[in-house]
Amino acid sequence: MRETDVHFMGLALEEARKAGDAGEVPVGAVLVSADGEVLAAGQNETIRRCDPGAHAEMLIIREAGKRIRNYRLLKTTLYVSIEPCIMCMGAMIHARIGRLVFGAADPKWGAAGSLYNFAADTRLNHRIQVCGGVMEAAARALMQDFFKNKRS
Repeated sequence: MRETDVHFMGLALEEARKAGDAGEVPVGAVLVSADGEVLAAGQNETIRRCDPGAHAEMLIIREAGKRIRNYRLLKTTLYVSIEPCIMCMGAMIHARIGRLVFGAADPKWGAAGSLYNFAADTRLNHRIQVCGGVMEAAARALMQDFFKNKRS
């Protein structure tokens, strides 16, 4: 873990809080260039958009691609509050994102080591460096509190 990881994960957690406040599953993400510039930041919008693909990671990958006018997001780092799912990991691999930093693991959907490990699959043409557990307690608490409140 790098010192900057905590800073950018804090931004991703803030996006996650915004999602939770809007009634979305509280997942937030930030994509950062090799120079430390935030290329895109966002949150889950699946309910608001009525779109199962509107995960935070997918939205910021699309936004960053438009911003830099290239679908290849080389040498970038994606920060996300929860371990990405299969769909999001697939998009990250296609986009050639260099590094993934996530907060809490997701044993039910995670594709960066929990349920699947797409980042280490040598059959794929790109591998992403993964660092999990950054600000894990805060990320986990956001998710647990959200679902606890939904159930009550």
